[in-house]
Amino acid sequence: MSTDLLPESRRSPLPGTLSAIFVYGRPVLVFGGMVCALAVMWKQSPLVYIIGVSLLFLSMTFDLVDGWFAARYRPDAPLAHLADRLLDKLVYSIIFPVIAVGMMWRLLILTPDYSKGQLLHAIFVLLLCVTVLIRDNFAAFMRGFALRQGVEPALSEYNRLRTVVAAPVSALLYAYAFHIPEGPNSWLYFKMTWLANFPLQVLLLIEIVFMVINFGSIAGYCRRYGTFCLDELCFEDPVLRRRILASLPNALTVMNALMGLIAVFFAYQGRIKEAYLMIIGAATFDKLDGAVARRLGLTEPLPEEEGRRINFGGLLDDFADAVSFCIVPGWIFYICLSDLAGGQFAHLPLLLVSLLYAGLGLGRLVYFTLDKAPIPGFFKGLPTPAGAMLVLAPLVMFSQSLAAPSPWTTFWGYFSFSLMIVTALLMNCYWIHYLHMGRFISRNRWMTYLCLAILATVVTPYFGQVCLAFMVFYLFSPLYTWRIDPKEAARESSSTSG
Repeated sequence: MSTDLLPESRRSPLPGTLSAIFVYGRPVLVFGGMVCALAVMWKQSPLVYIIGVSLLFLSMTFDLVDGWFAARYRPDAPLAHLADRLLDKLVYSIIFPVIAVGMMWRLLILTPDYSKGQLLHAIFVLLLCVTVLIRDNFAAFMRGFALRQGVEPALSEYNRLRTVVAAPVSALLYAYAFHIPEGPNSWLYFKMTWLANFPLQVLLLIEIVFMVINFGSIAGYCRRYGTFCLDELCFEDPVLRRRILASLPNALTVMNALMGLIAVFFAYQGRIKEAYLMIIGAATFDKLDGAVARRLGLTEPLPEEEGRRINFGGLLDDFADAVSFCIVPGWIFYICLSDLAGGQFAHLPLLLVSLLYAGLGLGRLVYFTLDKAPIPGFFKGLPTPAGAMLVLAPLVMFSQSLAAPSPWTTFWGYFSFSLMIVTALLMNCYWIHYLHMGRFISRNRWMTYLCLAILATVVTPYFGQVCLAFMVFYLFSPLYTWRIDPKEAARESSSTSG
């Protein structure tokens, strides 16, 4: 007989008690994990490390099942949603600062001969932890503001995905940060050691995805409640409203340029695969800033700005594109064939070709900005983001052949040299029209899955080959895409609306 059919007096209190333990027990477990982390840093005890990680994983389990128990056995609890949000905020306020400190402790105490890549990872984790805390406070502010305006916050928000992902990521980073290399010979410690020895590239990929989810959560709150804030702040001033809205795509544009500069940092360390990932990130931010600007209506000038074709946002976007997709690819090319190759290609005019690529890329950006007859949904000439990803793909294989002596080193060197020249010229062949790949991906879900599958090959030795094949496919795509109607190519999504 189902317990739902029993009278209230005959129902067992155990499910409700378990639900309360799952909801309210997480802060206690996380606080215990913090105490264990402090003890690990003080005594470096493997036993305390095992206890701390076990508490974090138990807290993660509670976080994954508490919602189901509360909905199943205590659906009418008046403080359920408020308590869940408050406890999430309390848990994250404890664990993520502990993880940031633990990463620095691991770097300075356990690996004093750390590489610059490990230092960069520790700094990135610090930024990730700060982002998580900023997102929590921002979400609380936006919800409170909406309540004061008489708007009831929706319960099914985008942050549920972020909440589900946050607990496993925090447990994984905790296991990595406080890992003690020498521990007992037990099955449990062996499993924890496996988690603590994740490759740095995989950890970075997980952390980047988690950071993107946090930014997506912030964007979701802005989209849901931002109108009420702007109405209160702007006092019906359209210029002020536009300037506030413009900060969102401008921030994405700055991230575009920052990704390009980080790619150069990786290239100097000989980590061309990571540099390529940063260029992919720069191209992603380049796609997002334009999409956000169009969604917010910032591409259409105000009546008093009708005569102006150039604005701050456009100039900032051109500057970011010039850095990430014109200067940085030429710079990385020169680093690879000059510094990393050890003089093997010194007889080639490497500096001249690097400057040629950067100069022709800048010329293509100037033409794109001043073009008075653009084609909706198409680029005239190979777009600079595609050019950057095309010329850097063979350099990934080139760096791999340098790491393990291979007869392919010479081939990839000359291939990259030739491809730089060809790509620089194709960017300025304005009679060739290339489909706007960002909008095409947004309209076609299968294309999104294909791009994610290509990105997943980063953990394999064939990442460079897969990316090169994809970019060569795009290089010859005008043979087919010229048939597509510009109105269809200009659509942002799969819906029929523009």
